[in-house]
Amino acid sequence: MCGRYALGVRMAFVRRRLQEQGMQVDEVPEDDEVRESYNFAPGYNGAVYRADVSDRGFVDDAQEQDTTGHPREPSPEAVDSVEKNQDRKWRYKIQSMRWGLIPFWTKRKPDYGSLMRTINCRDDSLIEDRGMWTSMKRKKRCIVICQGFYEWLKKGPGGKEKIPHFIKRKDGDLLCFAGLWDCVAYEGSDEKLYTYTVITTSSNSYLQFLHDRMPVILEPNSEAMKMWLDPERTTWSSELQSILKPYEGELECYPVSKDVGKVGNNSPDFIIPINSKDNKSNIANFFANAKKQKGEAVSSARDEDAKETLHSAEQKVVKDLDEPRKTQDSQWSENNAPLPEPGVKREYPPDGDDIGIEAPKKQKTEPAPLPSPTEKAHEPKAKSERKTAISSRKTRSATRNDKPLKKTNGKTTDGSQRITNFFQK
Repeated sequence: MCGRYALGVRMAFVRRRLQEQGMQVDEVPEDDEVRESYNFAPGYNGAVYRADVSDRGFVDDAQEQDTTGHPREPSPEAVDSVEKNQDRKWRYKIQSMRWGLIPFWTKRKPDYGSLMRTINCRDDSLIEDRGMWTSMKRKKRCIVICQGFYEWLKKGPGGKEKIPHFIKRKDGDLLCFAGLWDCVAYEGSDEKLYTYTVITTSSNSYLQFLHDRMPVILEPNSEAMKMWLDPERTTWSSELQSILKPYEGELECYPVSKDVGKVGNNSPDFIIPINSKDNKSNIANFFANAKKQKGEAVSSARDEDAKETLHSAEQKVVKDLDEPRKTQDSQWSENNAPLPEPGVKREYPPDGDDIGIEAPKKQKTEPAPLPSPTEKAHEPKAKSERKTAISSRKTRSATRNDKPLKKTNGKTTDGSQRITNFFQK
């Protein structure tokens, strides 16, 4: 974990809540810079809290790094600059960054598969002082803010059935994931792209039934969080590594609507238990409320109204128009979340305009005219079967359960004719 989470609140609320918990917030992005979604997927721009240091992290002048992230010897002038900053009061900010870390030394836009592999960073991959995370874990540590995250429970033969669950703090407060960030400018471009990853660790006993991995969760304004965000800690240590452990606080986990499995679907009902009284798509709640108000059984007419109410509630699942990616099932070590598929000519969702990606144009489709009875009668059989096969592949709405019309056979049975002929003999 984590492959999908919820962030359906505005940045003003996030800022106020963090400040109420004693955290310093000197700067926040505009609301439209962060993707506000109850179904937050890789490639979206999320809310990242970090120290306001340069794009290369603190002490970048005193400790230059090569293309592999390893430090070089500092110059005397750089050392003097560092000593002057020892008593500096640091600023902290919430910044909009894209989910899926791209290292600073990357020269060209990575392929989609590479991006999906860096949405998470395993805690055990940070133990040794080598690898792609070296420079980030030293100088570019951050907190990823959300309301909670999703995980899919595999059930049935071979784990083919997946039931989404939402995990949040029991007190309902914001969750703070430990993360890493980086800034890259591709070769031939001066435009900067900020990206991040969520660090994962072993699951605690409460979530072990769901998955063996979970994100590292830190308590707001705790000593562990202060140490994690301290920009002057530029050497990876056992103290920093010890922060990356299963969450010991109280969490709440429950099954939610399967509509959350499709990337681009968005609804506040996604974070409400599927059987909750607050879930408007639960038809049992409608009947319970009706009986409480009337004090009698619901009539058949009321049943029809209930079905209409249920249908209206289901329609509140909105498909984000700027999310054209399809969803594919996945078997990742870190999560069971269905992940977005790459497009043919694009790798990221449309809010990735800062790296020169254009959203695909939607094709307007019109229903084909129905054939006349004469044309239908003379239509070749093979062509008719081909049309039936094509039409059967049409997708249906995720929020409607209308059954397709049954196909009628134009030929009449001749069974009655045979029995009649028998009696005439």
